[in-house]
Amino acid sequence: MKQHPLTFKIASEPEEMEQIHQLNYDTFVEEIPQHQQNKSRRLIDKFDKENIYIIAKDNDVVIGMIAVRANRPFSLDHKLHNLDDYLPKDANPCEVRLLSVKREYRKSRVFYQLVNLLVSYCLKKDYNIALISGTDRQIMLYKKIGFEPFAHMVGTEKARFQPMYLTKENFETTSKAFTKLMTQKKKQSKLLNFLPGPVLVSNEVEQAFRKTTISHRSIDFINEMKAVRTKLCELVHAKNAQLIVGTGTLANDLVAAQIKKLPGKGLIMANGEFGYRLIDHAERIGLKHYTLKKEWHDGVSIEEIEDFLKTHRDVSWIWTVHCETSTGYLYDLHRIIELTKKHQIKLCVDACSSVGIVPIDFKDVYLASTVSGKGLGSYPGLAIVFHQEPVVPNNEIPRYLDLGQYAVADSIPYTHSSNLVSALHEAVNKVDVENRHILANSARKMLTSAGYMVLGNEDYSPGILTIALPDFLSSQDIGDKLRENGIIISYESHYLRERNWIQFAFMGELTMTEFESAFSVLQQTLECKGKQV
Repeated sequence: MKQHPLTFKIASEPEEMEQIHQLNYDTFVEEIPQHQQNKSRRLIDKFDKENIYIIAKDNDVVIGMIAVRANRPFSLDHKLHNLDDYLPKDANPCEVRLLSVKREYRKSRVFYQLVNLLVSYCLKKDYNIALISGTDRQIMLYKKIGFEPFAHMVGTEKARFQPMYLTKENFETTSKAFTKLMTQKKKQSKLLNFLPGPVLVSNEVEQAFRKTTISHRSIDFINEMKAVRTKLCELVHAKNAQLIVGTGTLANDLVAAQIKKLPGKGLIMANGEFGYRLIDHAERIGLKHYTLKKEWHDGVSIEEIEDFLKTHRDVSWIWTVHCETSTGYLYDLHRIIELTKKHQIKLCVDACSSVGIVPIDFKDVYLASTVSGKGLGSYPGLAIVFHQEPVVPNNEIPRYLDLGQYAVADSIPYTHSSNLVSALHEAVNKVDVENRHILANSARKMLTSAGYMVLGNEDYSPGILTIALPDFLSSQDIGDKLRENGIIISYESHYLRERNWIQFAFMGELTMTEFESAFSVLQQTLECKGKQV
């Protein structure tokens, strides 16, 4: 559904009044049984001619309202015979009524904006006390606004109301509180997520995730799972793809369990956090392997790999990350594939941070892992393993780590999440590698032109830009300040803190305009500290 800016105003048009009557009916007949049903499904308030209606609109649709009037008698005059006895002697009261917000907007800023405009209107009219019959379902909410209960409950058993009032002094305090609250909510609504996961998802992916959950044994789910797997294979030129409920760590354990069946020893390369994690995966499961270890951010050349293979003839497989998430370093997968084909050894790839980010061809890759919640632009929770050769169950492998169990069951041997699969299905349709490359290159140029030290060059992954901060700046402080301003970057991982690095990841639903906004906040943050990069 296309999102429109919300508008808040005093109702003035005939079509707005008609929608007010319909919203009035939905709330005070259907939801709160205060009035009788009717065929027209319209409820015209008995004080309609006197009411001032403050409304919220989404495009042309009235999605919220609140009414105010000052003419006596109030509705409370008919419910409390001695209403004035409860009011201060200098009271200049108005009555607030008919607060209603459509269900789908109740957890948004609509309510706060309506009340803010109401407060402004009442102060302008010099009303010093506002009365309300607060439904017993929302008494705590009214108290938070500043309304104080008085007298006894009124109404019927089906629709009970508490008389409440708000003074001028509380009006002013509430106005300030709402202004502050709305400023905070505005910042929250504009959070820009530059994390490598979880990423900011598109509206379409969010809607797909919200579909009604269905059984993983239903034909609809089975068909959608098949469609997602087919599209994933087409995206990376693989023959098979298995989806498992889990993370990238699980996907790599599944790969490790399959590697263990291969003869000979392997070679694992590492020049960052996730390359070294592959070594840890191998050691935990007992893989026989060599390692080619480099310092973080140091490149691993094809010549180095080939020289190693020439002196270690027993190597039958290689396992490497494609994009080293901790730095953005991108291994030359094309040349590594050529090398493994030349030496007739199997290649396994951790592509958790590269699928959906850069063009990939797994046609000659034995096994590869990725996840739903990074470059594919969906929610975290699905581990994905690609394989070229058929895989069969193996009872020597724990059930959950046995890729063969998934292969023979079309990826549904156990309970699955229809919501995650639907979201991933929508996300795969939206993958745009070319646009991601253009965006990241423009961002890199903007950062380097401003004097920031960005690791690597355009040969690095467009999905991750790693900035090495000078010693006089703290990555923790900079990250915290950006977060306070609605910019979420990667800086809290121990390996980033240790090196005083921050990262902007371009794996979610982001635009250049949004990065420019984030860049501006970054610059302002540094200026506030009186530092220069």
